[in-house]
Amino acid sequence: MGKETTGIKIIALNKKAGFNYFLSDQLECGISLVGTEIKSLRNNSCNLSDAYIVFRNGEAEVVNMHISHYKEGNLFNHDPLRSRKLLMHKKEIRWFEQKIKAGGYTVVPTKIYFKKGRAKLEIALAKGKKLYDKRESEKERDDKRAMDRAMKDMNDR
Repeated sequence: MGKETTGIKIIALNKKAGFNYFLSDQLECGISLVGTEIKSLRNNSCNLSDAYIVFRNGEAEVVNMHISHYKEGNLFNHDPLRSRKLLMHKKEIRWFEQKIKAGGYTVVPTKIYFKKGRAKLEIALAKGKKLYDKRESEKERDDKRAMDRAMKDMNDR
């Protein structure tokens, strides 16, 4: 028929996670939110930079994810830094818990987005980078920028 759209609107990315960690095993999961939080997300007011995932009592929660107050929320507004429950299968939760207990891993959110009108959070298993790994990432990023600049200059001539 017509062209298909993915129906995905990205709200926030966690670029800091990609710089500080080696990311693997991404998983899309739902997130339990209240009304004013959804309205704030629709206004793109979310910050994932210091957020991380904890596992308590067989449930997963995202901690330190900042969703700003909704401007018209008055007394029904939410706490911007409250812990929010993630909607995951028990099998997935157990798998992530085992990886964390094995050592050296943590779970961080990489992006939050709307998919078909529902708020989704992408999480990833993360292993911390050493200082020299971070320097290497910076060097690769700078080299890519220089190559892109050179290609643009060549195309402009």
